[in-house]
Amino acid sequence: MEATDDLASFEVVNLSNPGLLDLGTDVDGHVQESKDRTKLKTKLISAWNNLRYGGVWSVFYKNFFFGVCFHFFTVSLCFFLPGERESFRRAFSSLLWMTYRRGFPPLDSSALTSDAGWGCMLRSAQMLLAHGLMLHMMPAGWTWPATYHQTKDDLEVVDTHMLDDSLRESRRDSGKHRRRSLGTALDCETHEERTHRRIVSWFGDLPSAPFGLHRLVELGRASGKRAGDWYGPAIAAHILQKAVAASEVSDLAVYVAENCTVYVGDVLNLCGTSRTDLSARCRSGWKSLVLLVPVRLGSDMLNPAYTRCVKRLLELQCCMGIIGGKPKHSLFFVGFQDDQLIYLDPHYCQAAVDVQQDNFPLESFHCKTVRKMPFNRMDPSCTVGFYAGSRADFQALCSDVTKALTSSEEKYPIFTFVEGHNEEEMSCTSDSFTHIKSKDRPGRIKKKSCLEEFVFL
Repeated sequence: MEATDDLASFEVVNLSNPGLLDLGTDVDGHVQESKDRTKLKTKLISAWNNLRYGGVWSVFYKNFFFGVCFHFFTVSLCFFLPGERESFRRAFSSLLWMTYRRGFPPLDSSALTSDAGWGCMLRSAQMLLAHGLMLHMMPAGWTWPATYHQTKDDLEVVDTHMLDDSLRESRRDSGKHRRRSLGTALDCETHEERTHRRIVSWFGDLPSAPFGLHRLVELGRASGKRAGDWYGPAIAAHILQKAVAASEVSDLAVYVAENCTVYVGDVLNLCGTSRTDLSARCRSGWKSLVLLVPVRLGSDMLNPAYTRCVKRLLELQCCMGIIGGKPKHSLFFVGFQDDQLIYLDPHYCQAAVDVQQDNFPLESFHCKTVRKMPFNRMDPSCTVGFYAGSRADFQALCSDVTKALTSSEEKYPIFTFVEGHNEEEMSCTSDSFTHIKSKDRPGRIKKKSCLEEFVFL
């Protein structure tokens, strides 16, 4: 967890609380012991995260780019009109934000009552799954109106005078929404708010929450992990798969790709439903799908050749986002603007919320500050998430993702879709083969062990 790297990206312009960085009398300016240095670093990082999210100081990026097309999940905006920036803020502040928490019941087989310093990947994984559940259970285009007007960003805006009249008018018309009667709106908001609150409660920090930290840590024990360990994006994907399979959400399935390969036959079998499942979606013969693909986009750092491909994936309507971050510093990437990734950061420690109470506060589960970082600082190890609500959506997903993966100069795609089934899923052998097609050759055989977590290309 290296929060100090972010200091170079900001310029402090106003100090409204000089006492925030009071490190106490135990640091006298001549830090000699390792324990004192660790304590100093911890306090600085804590103060920095509080600065970033607490709104204590006003900060600005040093560099600005105007007139750059912005992509947020599936929405492409150029922010030519003021209303479009407001639409972005509504969408961003409606995302569920999972952060470090303190003061929750001790985790199993430990005395830990906070995940600060080690749980960032699990929190990022929670955000990815939470977004999938919102897509699955909430109406399309739903936004939470409570705090969007407080959302802060430094995204690039184009002056409307740069547009001709016809383009300005067409963009104004495209932003209009169909009116609804007051009674219908209130009824919908009541139902939507109940669903919103229910989803948040599933991520509460208590043992009974199906997607809470306690449950994820418990499921991680099968992978040799325990509370206090750092989790990678591939292990986090498998933990999410187990958590959903054991939950009450019976009309949603999670598939985790193996060796950068999605076996279409296995997905169809996973999402096929039994006659005993009577939920509305399952009666149609299909469970909705969350597809998770662990990949590695380089050796020690992100290979620049993959930057364009990552952008194309984030532009897709079916893409849920990416869990990854910087080395040992997990983030949840939700979009990009030019060469900057837009993300939600779990590295902000908040008090645990009792989600069992009626009308528990929701504000701490929504972020009001938009953050960006350059692509070249992205850790190459990550997991990409996709959502398909129906069988037709999955077919479109396969087509759209394949096109995004192959429409570039890279010889080999980040991952592939293969018809049929994974013959080695149950019995792993040391002599397995993968057939990889390239642009300059009809095909070649690459020998690899199925014990490898990633394929290095």
